[in-house]
Amino acid sequence: MGEQPNIDKGADQAMHIIHLDMDAFFAAVEMRDDPTLLGKPVIVGGSRERGVVSAASYEARKFGVHSAMPMAVARRCCPHGVFLPVRMDRYQEISGRIQTLFNRFTPLVEPLSLDEAFLDVTGSTALFGPPVAIARLIKQLIREEIGLTASAGVASCKLVAKIASDLEKPDGLTVVPAGTEKEFLAVLPIERLWGVGEHTRQSLRLLGVKTIGDLHRLPAGLLEAKFGKSGARMQLAALGIDPRPVEATRTIQSIGQEETFAADLTDHAALRRELLAMAIKVGRRLRDHGLRGRTITVKVKYYDFKQITRSLTLPETTDDQQAIFRTACGLLAKTDAGLKPIRLLGITVANLSPQHEPRQQTLLPEGNRQREKLNQAIDHLADKFDSYVVRPGTLL
Repeated sequence: MGEQPNIDKGADQAMHIIHLDMDAFFAAVEMRDDPTLLGKPVIVGGSRERGVVSAASYEARKFGVHSAMPMAVARRCCPHGVFLPVRMDRYQEISGRIQTLFNRFTPLVEPLSLDEAFLDVTGSTALFGPPVAIARLIKQLIREEIGLTASAGVASCKLVAKIASDLEKPDGLTVVPAGTEKEFLAVLPIERLWGVGEHTRQSLRLLGVKTIGDLHRLPAGLLEAKFGKSGARMQLAALGIDPRPVEATRTIQSIGQEETFAADLTDHAALRRELLAMAIKVGRRLRDHGLRGRTITVKVKYYDFKQITRSLTLPETTDDQQAIFRTACGLLAKTDAGLKPIRLLGITVANLSPQHEPRQQTLLPEGNRQREKLNQAIDHLADKFDSYVVRPGTLL
């Protein structure tokens, strides 16, 4: 359904929700940073042998490459593609700028991931105009100020807005006027509906359901008998009924980083270097979010895919990468590292609290203050120049 700026008068009391979804976000950031990649099949993901595709440009998608595909399969589908590693720090930086742009229009922003969010602009129309005008302006500013494109869906509820944003990618804008949700959804394939995975889709096909509209003809009792409570929710969703509000205060429960290695690691020095690199990233992200944490967890996945975790709760909160690194090394020593090859390693910091909360005094408060000043200086340099402009010599 194309752009329809003429909203029905009966929609005056409806909520106005925009779902914005960046187009092939990771790949688009790579092309933004390196214009020589424009027009080429760019594929961002993990290692050649074990990784999966995180994002594929639209040029790569023409060859059947899609996210979550094993990188080995992607290379067979598109052998001439440009394969790049994931630069999560860079994507998080760009995502933060996009989030700041969203906040110019409404405080009611609910991020779903780095590259998509819901915006409730119901209270913003007096200042910025109709919802479709707001969506169009946000897309324009993303293009002009950040150099990327986004697709938008405008509707009276979150479910319909999200479905709408996916229909005209890339750089699309689809508007569903209030009161037309049922008709809009009816012609779409059933897999477009939230919560309908492959197993549910196959079960619905046995009931003759191929489109969302086909659900309307089924008795509610039949769906509930077949799928339980999710059957009733499914039928409401098919009518475009979704009362969930945009939740602007989604609490961060933990911050972590993990890496899957191209070859299994057994060397302690190499494992410590990986832990240090991850600790630096986690510490930076904690400070970016204004958070400190007390509980540090190390995750280890061995060559045989057996996975274990080891955790420690500190006497006080920290956002310092050296403290995180030292604790992680101690936890790694409680695993079979060095005895069994390691396929994946990760660090997570949880039990979070805001930086401004008072902390227990330690035996070396001056040392703590010096570490905080050093981290602030490093963060300032990273913001101004590059995320890796200052790093330990062992990581050079």
